[in-house]
Amino acid sequence: MNEFIPRDRDQHPPAVTPIYKTSVLRGPHRPLISLQNSLSEVTGPVFGHGDIGPLDNDLILNYAKTGQPIGERIIMHGRVLDGSGRPVPGVLVEFWQANAGGRYRHRNDTYVAPIDPNFGGCGRTITDAEGRYAFRTVKPGPYPYRNRGNDWRPAHIHFSVFGTGFAQRLITQNYFEGDPLIARDSILGTIPDQAARERLVAKLDLDAAVPLDTLAYRWDIVLRGSRSTLFENKLEGN
Repeated sequence: MNEFIPRDRDQHPPAVTPIYKTSVLRGPHRPLISLQNSLSEVTGPVFGHGDIGPLDNDLILNYAKTGQPIGERIIMHGRVLDGSGRPVPGVLVEFWQANAGGRYRHRNDTYVAPIDPNFGGCGRTITDAEGRYAFRTVKPGPYPYRNRGNDWRPAHIHFSVFGTGFAQRLITQNYFEGDPLIARDSILGTIPDQAARERLVAKLDLDAAVPLDTLAYRWDIVLRGSRSTLFENKLEGN
């Protein structure tokens, strides 16, 4: 059995894309090499529900010190599915994001928006028997970045999806329905297929919202197949 499914070049962006100038320095300029996984990479680690704290999937409370974070309260939820649409249970899903002002809690982020003292911006959860994940947070704000003269990133949340081994990690990010910056984003613009770009957009889900409290968005993560989510760290295949 092959370790990788070849990339669909009609959907996945090239590793080096001048419209996103960082890729020119970071992207590989030589053919990629597929390395044999070691036994330890294939067989571990093993994640259990006992490894997750009670507030790990609640970004509104898991870093709060003097109150709750400022911003639009949202629930993010969905399912992790395989290429046949079957749920994938026991997947460790990590997520991290900017605060409502568009600033990350990171020493290298120098954007002028203030740090929210009650918002850490990261969490994790494990999918249940039906492949479902969910977490509560505040909707991240857009922020400028040094790409072209006045480029802004749309609101987005980063996701890391772990399987049962160290080598089974996929990284991606989702966006939000109705955001006008999506059409102007240079990073999303590297994806040539419009349908593939749309699969990265979470849809408003009022059925999952908490009335008078929290809006909800749904976003499913598909690991393989024709409707696969695009993963930024699996350029050799997914």
